[in-house]
Amino acid sequence: MTVMNVAQHNNYTKSNLKDSPALRIGLLEDDPDQAEVTSLWLEDQGHHCIRFSGGRDLIRALRSESFDLLLLDWLVPDMSGLEVLHWVRNRYEWKIPIIFVSRLGSEEDVVQALEAGADDYMEKPLRRMELLARINALVRRMQVGKDASGALRFDPYLIDVNTRAIRLRDEWISLTQKEYELAVFLFRNAGRALSRGHILDSVWGTRPDLNTRTVDTHVSRLRKKLHLTPDNGWVLSSIYQHGYRLEPVRHAEEDMAHTLASVQ
Repeated sequence: MTVMNVAQHNNYTKSNLKDSPALRIGLLEDDPDQAEVTSLWLEDQGHHCIRFSGGRDLIRALRSESFDLLLLDWLVPDMSGLEVLHWVRNRYEWKIPIIFVSRLGSEEDVVQALEAGADDYMEKPLRRMELLARINALVRRMQVGKDASGALRFDPYLIDVNTRAIRLRDEWISLTQKEYELAVFLFRNAGRALSRGHILDSVWGTRPDLNTRTVDTHVSRLRKKLHLTPDNGWVLSSIYQHGYRLEPVRHAEEDMAHTLASVQ
């Protein structure tokens, strides 16, 4: 049996973790030292971590922003992580992945958090590699649309991740690099309401020379180039003062019917 030394093990593990797509993560943690360390761990893997020291601050952000994953500490000021968890699960149809973190480690505590809607539970103190591995496991469960060849299929669209090209039925569509990356991000998150800030972070990264108008311009071009119309089974809708949502026509019609019913 081959035995790896510590340096080899760290390089091997870090390489595997780097395969995970970059995520926008909301971190609820009132201990500034723990929040700083956890943020560094996440950002070292290419994720974008936004920190909140209180539950109400996170909820205010969730009203206008979107995240790929939430990391919630149980014991925080003004509103506990458990209350935030209940709020998120009662408000959003899309089941955002949530990892619960706490110094409380009894079986009853773990069961309470999981039954409230947490996807995973970690007891403090956190271990770096375990945290990153658990995040990767959640990401793998989130991924949809891949076929046996590794291509992404969202009929009638096919995304070839090897050549970075998109086909609509039998026609390959000419896209810029950023248009392609934006299309992949939207299709991977089909059905989700994505804030402009979330899209900007995930596709362009945090650059001071860019603003959300960049997102609007690229979305408009992409909608035309990909012919995202009901005839092709997909609708790319704008959400007032928030962002955009790409969804199958059937889901869009159901959302519209629900909205009309609620105002009658």
